Amino acid sequence: MAKSSADDEELRRACEAAIEGTKQKIVMSIRVAKSRGIWGKSGKLGRQMAKPRVLALSTKSKGQRTTAFLRVLKYSNGGVLEPAKLYKLKHLSKVEVMGNDPSGCTFMLGFDNLRSQSVAPSQWTMRNIDDRNRLLLCILNICKDVSGRLPKVVGVDVVEMALWAKENIQNTPSVGTQRNLQDGPVAATVTESDLKVTVEKELVSQAEEEDMEALLGTYVMGIGEAEAFSERLKRELQALEAANVHAILESEPLIDDVLHGLEAATNCVDDMDEWLGIFNVKLRHMREDIASIETRNNQLEMQSVNNKGLIEELDKLLERLRVPSEYAASLTGGSFDEARMLQNIEACEWLTDALRGLEAPKLDRNYAKMRAVKEKRAELEKLRSTFVRRASEFLRNYFASLVDFMISDKSYFSQRGQLKRPDHADLRYKCRTYARLLQHLKSLDKNCLGALRKAYCGSLNLLLRREAREFANELRASTKASRNPTVWLEASTGSGHNSNAADTSTVSDAYSKMLTIFIPLLVDESSFFAHFMCFEVPALVPPGGLVNGNKTAYDNDDVNDDDLGIMDIDDNDSKTGKSSAELAALNESLQDLLEGIQEDFYAVVDWAYKIDPLRCISMHGITERYLSGQKADAAGFVRLLLGDLESRISTQFSRFVDEACHQIERNERNVKQMGVLSYISRFATLATRMEQYIQGQSRDLVDQAYTKFVSIMFVTLEKIAQTDPKNADMFLLENYAAFQNSLYDLANVVPTLAKFYHQASEAYEQACTRHIAVIIYSQFDRLFQFARRIEDLMYTITPEEIPFQLGLSKMDLRKMVKSSLSAVDKNISIMYKKLQKNLTSEELLPSLWDKCKKEFLDKYESFAQLVAKIYPTETIPSVVEMKELLASM
Repeated sequence: MAKSSADDEELRRACEAAIEGTKQKIVMSIRVAKSRGIWGKSGKLGRQMAKPRVLALSTKSKGQRTTAFLRVLKYSNGGVLEPAKLYKLKHLSKVEVMGNDPSGCTFMLGFDNLRSQSVAPSQWTMRNIDDRNRLLLCILNICKDVSGRLPKVVGVDVVEMALWAKENIQNTPSVGTQRNLQDGPVAATVTESDLKVTVEKELVSQAEEEDMEALLGTYVMGIGEAEAFSERLKRELQALEAANVHAILESEPLIDDVLHGLEAATNCVDDMDEWLGIFNVKLRHMREDIASIETRNNQLEMQSVNNKGLIEELDKLLERLRVPSEYAASLTGGSFDEARMLQNIEACEWLTDALRGLEAPKLDRNYAKMRAVKEKRAELEKLRSTFVRRASEFLRNYFASLVDFMISDKSYFSQRGQLKRPDHADLRYKCRTYARLLQHLKSLDKNCLGALRKAYCGSLNLLLRREAREFANELRASTKASRNPTVWLEASTGSGHNSNAADTSTVSDAYSKMLTIFIPLLVDESSFFAHFMCFEVPALVPPGGLVNGNKTAYDNDDVNDDDLGIMDIDDNDSKTGKSSAELAALNESLQDLLEGIQEDFYAVVDWAYKIDPLRCISMHGITERYLSGQKADAAGFVRLLLGDLESRISTQFSRFVDEACHQIERNERNVKQMGVLSYISRFATLATRMEQYIQGQSRDLVDQAYTKFVSIMFVTLEKIAQTDPKNADMFLLENYAAFQNSLYDLANVVPTLAKFYHQASEAYEQACTRHIAVIIYSQFDRLFQFARRIEDLMYTITPEEIPFQLGLSKMDLRKMVKSSLSAVDKNISIMYKKLQKNLTSEELLPSLWDKCKKEFLDKYESFAQLVAKIYPTETIPSVVEMKELLASM
């Protein structure tokens, strides 16, 4: 017998390598061929469909439990075994040897846990019967040991299996199970006797064994050899067959009766089949007739439904195309009086809805091609153009008539002795009547609004300019204020001229009143115009008419004067987003609405400047406050107006500053001036008045003026001082001192003036130092010249060598001391007189004299130290003596 692959150690090692890491032990491995239902009716094996596989039985122990597996391994492209499938033997329910394989080498293993029982399980083909029996016997033994039960065996004789096992037991591989002993897992080998017992007890059940013993017990008598026993069985079989044939022959009459009955039944069945065929043909024809009738009925019903729907749709279309006579009359020839406006608005709404109703998606696109729809659309377009033309012409005339009526009535404007605040409540009330008409005109024809806006702006501009002109004229006429001259810093004017300047606060109050009345009015008019003329922009004035957080001066009884009471007509009107195109168009219209009104504001500014130029500061602050409150984009013209006013005020104030600077520069030509210049003392008065006008605003404007004033003042002061070098320092220190004294209080609160105060202080100290040095050297020149020569030589030679230099001997020292210090009190008195001689400000003398004594004492102390170091044996008056002498004078 050829060697079985179950004994191939190389195959076993390859299988172990394929399942390495699974902690399973290979019990048996054998090569097989895999097929799936490959046996045909001819009973020949289709080898071309077989696939080589290896079946391996393995076990795995975990504690007291042992699990057995059936592994299917296949060959990879490189010829290496790799796992393909894994089955647990505890689920093995059936072992069936295929009967259609003549060789008996093909079997099937059935498992009860497979998901798809509809797919035929794989069939395994062995090389020979021995390999088949060996594998099946090993599977059955493992199932018995591990699971304690046997699967169902079909297609194989258990007696044949037992006989094969007895003959080939020595070639059967040992099957081991893991038993957890004290010394560890030990493989128990199945011996020959064990296997025999197993085969007898497992392949034949107890009931089958009893039946076989009873059968054999019947024939135990007189049986000596198997051949005799076989002969006996053949004879009995022949006897039984003869008895069966005899019984069949005896029952022939009965069989004939049965055959006659079957023939009669067959005839009846044939007749019934013929009748059924006839009925089937008739029923088929009937079904075809019924289907034809149903089809015609369905078509008629569908046609009826469609006709009904078409009639309804045509009725709706006709209703949509019908123009009510009352609306047609209003649109083509109705009046625009206030009493008729409700009917006009209703006609507009109907016309708008009718036009939209003929457009997609409200009207099906297929209807648009109908002639009736085209004719009706042309009719509606004609109605729209006629109504828009009539309404536009009426509104243009209406706006002009309203303004002409107000202009012709002088009671609307300011008159002599009476300032009249503009009141447009009645005008707006009358315009508000036609607000919804404008909304509908916009929806009907947006292009028509351009001419209406221009007409409204042109009419209202006349009214606003007339109101502003009359108000400004009466405002100036009713304001009483004495005119202050623009000559503030000129030298020819007396020093106390402006100390009691006239109160001109009424001038700035008048300008503030002009802004208070007209700026809110212009903002309100801009807001009303934007909403009335259907610009899609947000409100310009907060609810309640607030400007800069306060109630506007132009408050009518109707707080929500800009609320036109207009409901949203279409979806576009509800949008609050800003449109740059809309804002540009609005600001262009506002330019037409308010153009020219700025001239009356300019007139007030120029008038106030002529009365008191310094009032430009307060007017600038007032303008800044109003300008900071105009944030709405649609009030662009009002912001431009305020910006122009601010610029004009700044220009006028700059003009005043330039004239004052020119007055300062003219002092340069008067070169014989001495003492404190007039503009130095006057500047403090001017700065004080400017600070009073600031009132927390216009700080930058005033600071720029300060910078320009002081810069020109200091430059002019230095130029005048250069014309008289002998008295230049005295002149400078007096003027810088006067500048500091006059600005002391203001410099503590105004940072810009504090900067110039410190600049003047430094210039004063420098002028004092230079002037005192000149006075000291004029009396003690020899003394300090001698000291300077010594100091110069100390850089090049040693102190011991200096007394031997020409002119620096001890004898020279004694002569110099005698000539300079013999009458030191007299020389000091002369210094005091020189300091006092040209000084015009007596209050500066004490501080200057103290500086002079301190400077002289410091210089003399340095001289005394040099003498003590170079001429230690010589004596001069001590520093203490000199200090006492100076203190006594």
